[in-house]
Amino acid sequence: MKASLFITCIADLMYADVGKSVVRVLERNGVDLDFPEGQTCCGQPAFSSGYYKEAAQVAKKVIEVFEKSERVVIPSGSCAAMIHHGYPALFENDPVWKSRADEFVHKTYEFSQFIVDVLGITDVGAVFNKKVTYHASCHMTRILGVEEQPKILLKNVKGIDFIELPFSFDCCGFGGTFSMKMKDISAEIVQEKVNNIIATGAEVLAGSDLTCLMNISGRLSRLGSPIKVMHLAQVLDQGGGKHAN
Repeated sequence: MKASLFITCIADLMYADVGKSVVRVLERNGVDLDFPEGQTCCGQPAFSSGYYKEAAQVAKKVIEVFEKSERVVIPSGSCAAMIHHGYPALFENDPVWKSRADEFVHKTYEFSQFIVDVLGITDVGAVFNKKVTYHASCHMTRILGVEEQPKILLKNVKGIDFIELPFSFDCCGFGGTFSMKMKDISAEIVQEKVNNIIATGAEVLAGSDLTCLMNISGRLSRLGSPIKVMHLAQVLDQGGGKHAN
């Protein structure tokens, strides 16, 4: 199966190892992956701040870059949610671009969604002998509607001790510019999230959105916690196995 990787800004600029794990996991599971040059931000920061004209220009660039791709995989529930719901909204009064945006939406998938729903794989053959809990990010669950796929993949990792996170669907407090404009409230939200993570006794926190993980990791680090924070792809990359079904 052919697919293109939309790496996202934060993975490209700050978490290159996550991108490498995404590539390894997908290629081990039969995906012929390519990386279209010229890809840029999905436009979510501008869209969330009300700069719709500017967001539309970015969206047009993204659509053009991936126009020849058969399928597009994104290691970010937040960016995938922007494409699935933000792009049609941006072009609702432009029939030509609305059609192109809809076509792009229909072939675009979040990483775990692609593995479970498109490839039909629930066990990628990973091995990880750790206690792991999972943070469900807001945009991925509430907007994109992807909830169970990451947990299905995690629970099938050999050796893993998966622990449900209390109030896992609660926000981590990042929210893009919210964390800067409302920093005191943001700090309280992430502290509550971290308290719940620590209470699980987990050694690793996994998640599917790097901005959430960055925010949570920062708080854990300031508290001196030994809990390691990993993107889902990094966990699934452990052991280097192939899918079992």
